[in-house]
Amino acid sequence: MSTRPRTPAPSTPAPGKLALPELAQMKQRGDKIVMITAYDAPAARIADEAGVELILVGDTAAMVMLGHESTVPVTLDEMIFLTRAVTRAARHPLVIGDLPFGTYEVSDEQAVGSAIRMIKEGGADVVKLEGAGRMVSRVRAIADSNIGVMGHVGLTPQSATKLGGFKAQGRTSDAAKRLYDDALALQEAGAFAVVLEAVPAEVAERVSHALAVPTIGIGAGSGTDGQVLVWHDMLGMYAGHTPRFVKRYAEIAGEIGDAVAQYASEVRTGAFPEERHTYGISADELARFDETISAGG
Repeated sequence: MSTRPRTPAPSTPAPGKLALPELAQMKQRGDKIVMITAYDAPAARIADEAGVELILVGDTAAMVMLGHESTVPVTLDEMIFLTRAVTRAARHPLVIGDLPFGTYEVSDEQAVGSAIRMIKEGGADVVKLEGAGRMVSRVRAIADSNIGVMGHVGLTPQSATKLGGFKAQGRTSDAAKRLYDDALALQEAGAFAVVLEAVPAEVAERVSHALAVPTIGIGAGSGTDGQVLVWHDMLGMYAGHTPRFVKRYAEIAGEIGDAVAQYASEVRTGAFPEERHTYGISADELARFDETISAGG
């Protein structure tokens, strides 16, 4: 199998949008690529203003937004709805629409159809899917349809049950070699970048060195070409299990909880609203209003 990358699908982003070729140039320069998830317009606007290169509308929305126990239940319609919200606010970063479980595994045709919907209806710039093996053909079909596609190997949450749970991957020489080969196969199929999740740092570094396209790490050490974290994880907004590779940069849930509790208390005591939160009416108009209701009219 050739390890030479195919030319990724062309991208025609809106003016001001990061172009796909720039990602490869960033890798060549040694500039780190910043990716973060977002699921609504306010988060996308904040990420845009912070200067991130990539926004992933991830299927993690199933867990952090919709309350599911895994990423599996989220539908393509739900992902399109969320992606549409993000694309309204993201002016500069490339928006990546995650293809959820069950929307690309059946055939190349299904994969292309789902990708087209994500681009056309969701407004995503490119798409992402998980896995290698038969999924390499899906990546090739999408790329051949002139849609940019990002690969994802290592821990692939959609197939976590098959992998034995949410566990690190590539921790034996054989497993590491399979992961290495999978990443190369995705590159050869036309992926413009590959996510490496829950992979030993040394393995991820070697994979990143072997690939011409950028790698985005999550739990894969600092040797990848970029990093991604889930919005709710890094901001302390998710009550579920937080993986060891997450760094919490804030504890927003606690602050929100305190604010809501204070609001509830002030409503009950009458402290809110204050006069500055209300609208007035002139004394003359109020007098006329009182006369009107007193007269029954």
